Amino acid sequence: MIVGTAGHIDHGKSALVAALTGMDADRLPEEKKRGISIELGYAWLDVPGDAGLRIGFVDVPGHERLVHTMLAGATGIDYALLLVAADDGPMPQTREHLAVLSLLGLARGAVAITKCDLVDASRVAEVSAQASALLHGTPLAGVPVLPVSARSGDGVEALRTLLFEAARQTVARGRHDQAFRLAIDRVFVLDGVGTVATGTVHAGRVRAGDELVVTPSGRPRQVRVRGLHVHDRRVEEAHAGQRCALALAGASRDDIARGQWLVAPGVALSTDRIDLRLAVWREEARPLRSGTPVHAHLGAGDTLGTVALLDGDALAPGASARAQLVLREPVAAWHGDRVVLRDASAARTLAGGAVLDAHAPARYRRTPQRMAELDACTLDTPADRLAGLLAAAVHGVDLQGWLRGQGLHADMAPPLPPGCLHAGDAGSGWALGAGHAAAVREAALAALREYHARVPDELGPDAGRLRRLSAPRLPEPLWQVLLARLAADGDVTVRGPYVHLPEHGIRLSASEERIAQKTAPLLEQAGFEGAWARDLAREAREPEPLMRATLARLARRGDLHQVVRDLYYPPQAIVRLAAIVRALAARDGGEVTAARFRDATGLGRKRAIQILEYFDRVGLLRRVGDTHRLRTDTTLFAEESPHAETAS
Repeated sequence: MIVGTAGHIDHGKSALVAALTGMDADRLPEEKKRGISIELGYAWLDVPGDAGLRIGFVDVPGHERLVHTMLAGATGIDYALLLVAADDGPMPQTREHLAVLSLLGLARGAVAITKCDLVDASRVAEVSAQASALLHGTPLAGVPVLPVSARSGDGVEALRTLLFEAARQTVARGRHDQAFRLAIDRVFVLDGVGTVATGTVHAGRVRAGDELVVTPSGRPRQVRVRGLHVHDRRVEEAHAGQRCALALAGASRDDIARGQWLVAPGVALSTDRIDLRLAVWREEARPLRSGTPVHAHLGAGDTLGTVALLDGDALAPGASARAQLVLREPVAAWHGDRVVLRDASAARTLAGGAVLDAHAPARYRRTPQRMAELDACTLDTPADRLAGLLAAAVHGVDLQGWLRGQGLHADMAPPLPPGCLHAGDAGSGWALGAGHAAAVREAALAALREYHARVPDELGPDAGRLRRLSAPRLPEPLWQVLLARLAADGDVTVRGPYVHLPEHGIRLSASEERIAQKTAPLLEQAGFEGAWARDLAREAREPEPLMRATLARLARRGDLHQVVRDLYYPPQAIVRLAAIVRALAARDGGEVTAARFRDATGLGRKRAIQILEYFDRVGLLRRVGDTHRLRTDTTLFAEESPHAETAS
């Protein structure tokens, strides 16, 4: 159990921790000199009769200018110990720390009335009553209030006994089944050990030898865990709810800073927009308004940002609503993480809440659909949240991104609800809820029917155009799976890049059939060079206008491919050229350049560029700068494609 001490400066936090544990949490020379905590201090206490059970203490500064350090230690604690000095009573930082603890959602704790040896019993009773009243209406209302004196020892044993019992009753945070995450709050170098990072483990487990990622970072930095200490004890494994120090290989002291996270590689993320459920602190004098600049404290970090309310333009003190944080610098945040907001000058605590979605959109953030998605994010279990999100997300869910935002590895993915459309492997790719999949299916068929009625002389639109007509915002991988399912069910026919209803076709006249038969061997002989309409007309001894009209009609049927005006290829040649494109992309990291395609095919540069640009148009490739990238989510022109029909 992690206990966080909180309270006004000079109310005896460090002295009480020392009395409870026999350890001095003030370790810096400057702290000794000034008699106050400047950095986070740590101490621990073994629970008698429970082997391996330890209470860790995070002793946080009480000075107003050091509240940001208090926040760095407060996120991740299990039990709050709020200190109020009997001679002073509740003071400004008492209220400030109580606001932080409340907005972090802490409901377990106790109040210690310190320095009781300096006042009489009536004063102790008066301050105890004040403290209880202060807690009224907060998550900590009704917690025990105990008088203590660190100097005389009075009440210390009773408090220690209370903490022992609380530690025995502490339930695991429920994040042991998530991927590992640790919020870094200190970094230092030890001789003979190297770089050491300490913090509270928020989720998962870590062992010596594990590879981790430092996030957020300008570039992903991978490190290896050389060794672990939990409460100054060397261990082989650390888990959620523990204070942990990790000796790291692969990073220097300057590579890591407070506010960053050490996480399992599969859940590393960085975001500058967070949707959350936000509550304004009850003692705020004014409503919180959209556009308010704030300091956002998350984990052990502090980032400037702006609040955008999603359920209105103002939020009254004590009220809660959905909001979006737009941050100036990227942060790492996962579903359920607590956020505390302070004003732009960092003078007072304004609000706090829990992360709903770390991948918040910049557009459509107030639409009914988005509100339904955020409602799904409030459900209790990952399985329920995923099912709710699939029911709300009309354009599908990026499963890998969703799992990362939940702090889950791919093998932790909940099963998809029945009837979902899924593109990808388990725990990756895209998924579309059953209802939305049925709606997109019907929209695609309706678009085809309308297209055939409008342009009866064409075989049908290419697959990319049909997507633009029926489901323009549907991710390409989901569209490809949907198209394959439509073809497998016999609802559509796919011929090369073209899609049409099975009953729709283009009939050739007798003269067109004659020309098709005469040009077939000529096109086959042309190979990768293709054949021009005028050359085919000359060799077939047919009128050039009739040849052009027939070739265009054959292309609309899907029997030929018109790469540029009047230049035609048979399907077999296009399939072979596409195979070369796929081989080059596999060798060169997904990229295909005109020069390498030219060399692989023996074509001239101009013809190679024409073919690559055709593949861009029909959806096999995507132009990126001076190169072409293979669309990995398409089976277009793949000979093994289960739904492609190639005309002879």
